[in-house]
Amino acid sequence: MNQPSHRRSHITRGLLRGGGDGHRGLAAETGPRAVLPFHDNDVDGKVLPELTAEDLIGLGVTSIGNRRKLLAAIAALRDELARGGERAAPSVPPHPRKASGGSGSPGVERRQLTVMFCDLVGSTELAVRLDPEDLREVIGAYHRAVAGAVTSLGGFVAKYMGDGVLVYFGYPQAHEDDAEHAIRAGLGAIDAVSRLNVESIKLQARVGIATGLVVVGDLIGEGSAQEQSVVGETPNLASRLQALAAPDAVVIAAATRRLVGDLFEYRDLGAVEVKGIAEPVPAWQVLHPTEVASRFEALRGSVLSRLVGRDEEMDLLTQRWARAKSGEGQVVLVSGEPGLGKSRITVALEKLVQAEPYFRQRYFCSPYRQDSALYPLIDQMARAARFVTLDPPSSKLEKLEALLARDSPPDEDIALIADLLSMPSSERHPLPNLSPQRKKERTLEALIGRLESLARRRPVLIIFEDAHWIDPTSRELLDLTVERVRNMPVLMLVTFRPEFQPPWTGEPHVTMLVLNRLDHRSRTALVRQIVGGKPLPDDVVAQIVERTDGVPLFIEELTKSVLESGLLREEEGRYVLDGPLPPLAIPISLHASLLARLDRLASVRQLAQIGAAFGRWFRYTSIRAVCGLPEDELQASLARLVASELVFQNGTPPDAIYTFKHALVQDAAYTSLLRTTRQELHRRIAEALETLSPELIDSQP
Repeated sequence: MNQPSHRRSHITRGLLRGGGDGHRGLAAETGPRAVLPFHDNDVDGKVLPELTAEDLIGLGVTSIGNRRKLLAAIAALRDELARGGERAAPSVPPHPRKASGGSGSPGVERRQLTVMFCDLVGSTELAVRLDPEDLREVIGAYHRAVAGAVTSLGGFVAKYMGDGVLVYFGYPQAHEDDAEHAIRAGLGAIDAVSRLNVESIKLQARVGIATGLVVVGDLIGEGSAQEQSVVGETPNLASRLQALAAPDAVVIAAATRRLVGDLFEYRDLGAVEVKGIAEPVPAWQVLHPTEVASRFEALRGSVLSRLVGRDEEMDLLTQRWARAKSGEGQVVLVSGEPGLGKSRITVALEKLVQAEPYFRQRYFCSPYRQDSALYPLIDQMARAARFVTLDPPSSKLEKLEALLARDSPPDEDIALIADLLSMPSSERHPLPNLSPQRKKERTLEALIGRLESLARRRPVLIIFEDAHWIDPTSRELLDLTVERVRNMPVLMLVTFRPEFQPPWTGEPHVTMLVLNRLDHRSRTALVRQIVGGKPLPDDVVAQIVERTDGVPLFIEELTKSVLESGLLREEEGRYVLDGPLPPLAIPISLHASLLARLDRLASVRQLAQIGAAFGRWFRYTSIRAVCGLPEDELQASLARLVASELVFQNGTPPDAIYTFKHALVQDAAYTSLLRTTRQELHRRIAEALETLSPELIDSQP
């Protein structure tokens, strides 16, 4: 029976006020004006069902409990919409007035999507065997299982097609790891469906996943049948791969495989014949996630290019290591935006000191484990003890005891660490009867005690990666560790993105190391290193250096993309360009992360696109003439763009000039526009320039 629309409206209003139907977490966290974070980010009743844990963190909901309450309420709303035969409309930020232009409807754009197609195995046989009402129950349970796996990882269920489910990752909001999310969701959906037991029938699913450029956002149909269409080869490829997949299998295309690196184990299926595509396409079956702890190593590979342009940073780390070895413990906080080389510099330090006697402790925070207490510590301990997935508890306990034996910790410490690793209590190491709070405190002390024991034997290098994804309990342990290492032979590196605000700055043993972009000479050196002994034409190097803005990841990916593009040929030990050099396309590996930066600012995203149509920079007076926004609204929107660091501002309106921080971000904003929209924008820009700066007609035609 359909839920009344007033019931859904009540839940929506309650959530927007701060967690309706008893979920008052956001109101408690942000005060009586809790609606403002939603309002300021254009979160309305249509967007609300699509919010993820990452979105809530971005909105300022830092408490795990509050996030869980809100996500539960949002899930309830989503379920009610599904039961009512409706589908939550995706969040498509409205264009500023007059901004869409052309024939494209508002919200229609070019995007890189990872598309997942999931199918229920044997649905035709089920239809023959079952009464229609029983079949309806089976299909409903299957849909809910798939939707649960998908939405928990930020996917958007675009369409239910009987026994098929079409899912987008990267729309309505892009994330830098959409391809990974899609594969994890596919594996999760297959597992969830296999655990269903509806009408005593064991169900199976199969999944196909592909990544590529599409046009998305056209509304087709009406009322409850209305949906966002996607045009391009990618959905068809995902559907065809799904048809080739065995029951309980996830099959992915080449572009998706390239994006996820060694994050998963695969079975290479070779080049497969796909209906509707002339040439065979490479395909892989995803088996399971790998045991690799470092996302950096899984995505970038174990063979790395020589570190370029970081001599001063390495000198500082070497000095801090020398102090630490003398017993004067040091903490270095390594901050930088994605792609600047935070993980790369820790690898370089490890290589530099590898011949010395020391202990290394590596901890990795995960975007998927922000609600798992002490996950980085549990993961590190399991790796250090060499646990294997199929090890029985008794074997794991023996391995843990062997790992800890050299330090001779108290039995209570062994019991607490074993309990942390989800092992049953042992007669040899009985678990003390403590309150939950006291148990947590003693567990943290046991972990600190292990570090102290290691430091008494040798200097210790601790690398704590991606603290912006840290869980609250690990944060408590990190606070304790930073305080205690000052009197130990320990160097601790903590890496994080700028949004993380470390509380330890100002302590005498704590150093802040902010990674800046590479200078022009280092950019050129890195390009030449990546291509090896075969020089690139100077104009190709110049364009790579200019467009990557000193971000090492951008330089590496764009250089590799150029080498694979077919624009160059080898001749006498060097690369030669045939014909004029076209603008270099954004590498597929960078599309999602660049678009994600724009999507986080939904309400001003369209303004960024208009600015991108001007070029790398634009004047306040020019964009005011083109966008059609009221003065106060335009200034507020530009202020948000500046605050987000997508653009820099020089001067004050009306004399201000705005410059995109990264050329590739400007490219991502511009190339997401439809051609018709671009043409209309360029027409209006030309008219504005003729009116505002007529002298340009003669001086810069």
